[in-house]
Amino acid sequence: MSTVWDSVQLARHAKRPLFMDYVNQMFTEFDALHGDRAYADDKAIIGGLARLDGKPVMVIGQHRGRSTRERIEHNFGMANPEGYRKVIRLVKMAERFNIPVMTFVDTQGAYPGIGAEERGQAQAIAESIAVFSSLKTPIIVTIIGEGGSGGALAIGVGDKVNMLQNSIYSVISPEGCASILWKTAEKAKDASEALKLNADNLYQLGLIDAVIAEGEGAHIHPQPVMNSLKALLMEQLDELQDMDADTRCEQRYQKFKSFNSDVMLPG
Repeated sequence: MSTVWDSVQLARHAKRPLFMDYVNQMFTEFDALHGDRAYADDKAIIGGLARLDGKPVMVIGQHRGRSTRERIEHNFGMANPEGYRKVIRLVKMAERFNIPVMTFVDTQGAYPGIGAEERGQAQAIAESIAVFSSLKTPIIVTIIGEGGSGGALAIGVGDKVNMLQNSIYSVISPEGCASILWKTAEKAKDASEALKLNADNLYQLGLIDAVIAEGEGAHIHPQPVMNSLKALLMEQLDELQDMDADTRCEQRYQKFKSFNSDVMLPG
């Protein structure tokens, strides 16, 4: 029987499909849009227009990179504030043209460097959460690997929130939690169990809407996982587009507001 710690290891697997793998396999006509129009283009977050089975969508996600060179180029999927400001620009564009938004979460967290803090990291994350909370167009979120801290929640507020079976979503990493509680990262396995950060636990707690089965793992058989996810996204999109925009937005607000105060909200 697999444990929560097994999910942590699989979520971090070096061969696990990355954001751009999903884009290339599930979407067509992807056209990346760059820059926050204020400072720079953050390559940790990639976003742009695409089609899902012919329907136009705005696709946004954290891309960690595969090779060492690519990981450095994309800052290991840890976004700076300009990344979240790019996200805000893109989703507001999507709202203007009534285009649904689909985000894919895969990050240890937002980049914690001094420069990021000086350029307003916390404010950018807060603004992104606020914009997503009131966006009139449908939003579907999928955690495909790690969903860590505010870096994940900044693009994680949606009408539907899905998780791959071996992905994780938490306010803090198991190592960080263990270092705080037990003063040693060696207790990360115990911390992961306490955090209940895997898909099955979070589904039972009512914090996510659907779990996509992976079989032996998305890194072993990626195509069936992507096919299942694509079918789910199309089903959810049809459901959300049939709803009135104001009703959908209010339902999203109530969804996150209703989370019980004694349940630790992933962020």
